[in-house]
Amino acid sequence: MAKRGRDVFAKVSIVLNILSALYKLMPLGMRKRAFERHRNTRGKLGLGIRYAILKATAYECGDNIAVYPGVYMFNIENLSIGNNVSIHPMCYIECGYEKGAVTIKDDVSVAHGTTLMSTSHIYDGLDTLIKDKGVTCEPVIIENNVWIGSKVTVTAGTKIASGCVIGANAVVTKDTEENGVYVGIPAKLIKIRE
Repeated sequence: MAKRGRDVFAKVSIVLNILSALYKLMPLGMRKRAFERHRNTRGKLGLGIRYAILKATAYECGDNIAVYPGVYMFNIENLSIGNNVSIHPMCYIECGYEKGAVTIKDDVSVAHGTTLMSTSHIYDGLDTLIKDKGVTCEPVIIENNVWIGSKVTVTAGTKIASGCVIGANAVVTKDTEENGVYVGIPAKLIKIRE
C-alpha cells in the first residue's frame, strides 16, 4: 500500500485495535458471519470493519491490511497475514483446515480476481466418487514484497518467494525463485528482477 495508506492507518490504529478487541469477545462463528456480512461494505468504514474482524479472527494478523469489497475468505481463523497487505476485490481465499494454511507475509499486493487455494480434492482410485473422497490441505505461502497480478490462481502446496511478480491470469503450481517474474499457465519464469 502507498505511504498515504500507512499514514491513515497510523492515525486510526487505536480505534481499529479497540474495535478488534470487542470483536474478539464474540464467538468465532459470529466473527466469521460478521466478516461475511461486511464483505461488500464500501469505503473506509468497510476497510476498517473488515480489518478489525480479521485482526480478531485470523491465526496471525499484522497492521495496515486492506481487504477491499467483494473478497471471499473462508476459514480465516487459519490465515496468517503480515503488515502492509492489500487484497483487492473479487479475490477468493480458501484457508483450509490447518493453522497457517495460507500465509501472506509483509508488503504484498494481491490484485483483483485472484484465487489462493490451500485445499485440493482427492481423486485417486476409482472405487468412490471424487466428490465423496474429501480434500487435502497443503500450505500456500506468499513471502515478502510480492505483487500478484489480476486473476492469478495459486494452488495448494505452493510458495511464492520474496520479490516475485506474478503476471495476470497465471496459474502458479510450483514454488517460485526469489525476485522472479512469472507468467502463463502453468506459470513459468521469464526473468529475474534486478
